[in-house]
Amino acid sequence: MSSYQYLPMTGEYASLIASWKYEGQYSFYNLDGSPECLSELMNGDYYSVLDEHEELVGFICTGHSARVPGGYSINIYNRGCLDLGLGLKPQWTGKGRGVHFLTSSLCFVRERFGPFGIQLVVAKFNERAIKVYERVGFKRGQSFISPVGHEDVEFIVMHYSM
Repeated sequence: MSSYQYLPMTGEYASLIASWKYEGQYSFYNLDGSPECLSELMNGDYYSVLDEHEELVGFICTGHSARVPGGYSINIYNRGCLDLGLGLKPQWTGKGRGVHFLTSSLCFVRERFGPFGIQLVVAKFNERAIKVYERVGFKRGQSFISPVGHEDVEFIVMHYSM
């Protein structure tokens, strides 16, 4: 298995990530590449993830950047957990690489931020990601609705104890 490097986000990597295009229902995760989008990726909460060939394979984010707005109304962000978000390059999704990416990311987060419980929020339709999270040890929590663009989307909170 490869080992990954976690580096603070750069403008170059932010631009690449903002151009990634996911297919089908996963196009939900496509970014628009706008100045606001790039500014978000560069806000200090994001890390580029590089493989052993120093190629960009994904990203993670923590804190406020990993939060979904609808979660505030059900008070999921006041539990003393570190919020985690992550994304794999589209060409890597669905190819059995998610467990290693996630376990490596959890190790990085533990080293960087300490031994916190971790929570993430995932769109309910994304069973592929949910299965990866569960294989690594995340447990499903409550679900909630949050507006995304012009539609309401159901999300699931998932918890991991280190």
